[in-house]
Amino acid sequence: MLIFHEDPDVVKSLSGLIEREMECHVQAVSDISAAIEKMGNETIDVIISDFSSSNGDASAILGYLLENNLETRYIAYSDKSSVRDSVTAMKQGAFDYISDEDNPDDIIAALKQAVEVSDKDKTRQNSRLNVSNIVGESSGIKQVFKTVGRVSVTDTTVLITGESGTGKELIARAIHASSGRHNKPMIVINCGAIPGELLESELFGHEKGAFTGAHRTRIGRFELADGGTIFLDEIGDMSSDLQVKLLRVLQEQNFERVGGTRSLNVDVRILAATNKNLRNAIKEGSFREDLYYRLNVIPIHVPPLRERRSDIPLLVDFFQKRLSDRIGEPQKSFSDESINKLVRYEWPGNIRELENLMERVAVLVEESVVEVSDLPERIRGGVISGQPSATISFEDGQSFSDLIEQFQKNLIIQALNQTNWVKAKASTLLKMNRTTLVEKIKKLNIEAPSSEEEHLEDILFR
Repeated sequence: MLIFHEDPDVVKSLSGLIEREMECHVQAVSDISAAIEKMGNETIDVIISDFSSSNGDASAILGYLLENNLETRYIAYSDKSSVRDSVTAMKQGAFDYISDEDNPDDIIAALKQAVEVSDKDKTRQNSRLNVSNIVGESSGIKQVFKTVGRVSVTDTTVLITGESGTGKELIARAIHASSGRHNKPMIVINCGAIPGELLESELFGHEKGAFTGAHRTRIGRFELADGGTIFLDEIGDMSSDLQVKLLRVLQEQNFERVGGTRSLNVDVRILAATNKNLRNAIKEGSFREDLYYRLNVIPIHVPPLRERRSDIPLLVDFFQKRLSDRIGEPQKSFSDESINKLVRYEWPGNIRELENLMERVAVLVEESVVEVSDLPERIRGGVISGQPSATISFEDGQSFSDLIEQFQKNLIIQALNQTNWVKAKASTLLKMNRTTLVEKIKKLNIEAPSSEEEHLEDILFR
């Protein structure tokens, strides 16, 4: 709850009443710019704002709420009860009107009603979006959720950005499931996992005899997605030639199969995702600027886990409950110290890395409480994994070459951890040839830990 008023006595009086009677956290600001900044950066359920016929700040706040389609409930406040101000406030969009002359019980009743209506709106929106079990309460993930709600009712193209393991595909699935196309298919294709020479056939299909091995006509993903949605993951890895063809589909909604001459018309909504900085790719000449602007109509950025640390305990509990049901074992709890270690860790693999760790402790830790000693060294030692670790232990008898080899091994392991042990992505991160990386992994006897070998689905919503 947010109070906007320049009089500190009013703020103190209202804050004390609300915190005492409603047991909720109250923030206070004294100028309009600070109030708008709070509403832009945080999820505010209710704002109590100074209101009078001559106060332009109240109109500015109401205008901001309407313009940005925010669900914040606006409560107009005045030092004196005024029928005229009450009517004016309600006409302008205020949820309710209170004054310093009102009975404290009436003030609390009005605020509780505003909070209750706000909660009901959230429940209805979650139900409509089929993502009522969203895991996270941080402002960053709430902003993602809010944008998903807005774009789901449209057919607008969406570009989802974020690091590997943040849950971009699940954001796309939430958009599709909540759209008017939910009864039609959502087709997923990873542009980085399919060789360029095969990707065109995967996307658009091919005619019989179009190339060696094309023994029959194949329907492409765009045809399969007709009437529904196609999700192009890792769009930044698409070749320049295919970018041109995709641009045409976006512009004209038609294409030809490989080796075909007949144009096929499709009605497909395109959602795309990437962990790359496409603006930098445009500067480097590897991504078309016109395609970027066609895809980036509505951008959604999924924040990395290190930027939503308050969600980590919630995610830990979510994964442990899910794993307990799956393996038929009692749910484990975490000591305060171990939770603090998890919150402080940088999580280069994001939610995927956290999920893998939860499975590891669920299977391997025998006690009901997970202690710091049960966590991997990289976490209990406070290693900031988002940066290449150059930590080297100087031991007797080690030569300079030995130290360099140890540094290389640490660096490669960091890159592999950050990319969920996908060697192609790790080689890109390290700016080396994939073959060279594979040779170094063999030479340095680097082995993937068992918890990292299995690729598990990213979880944000269930």
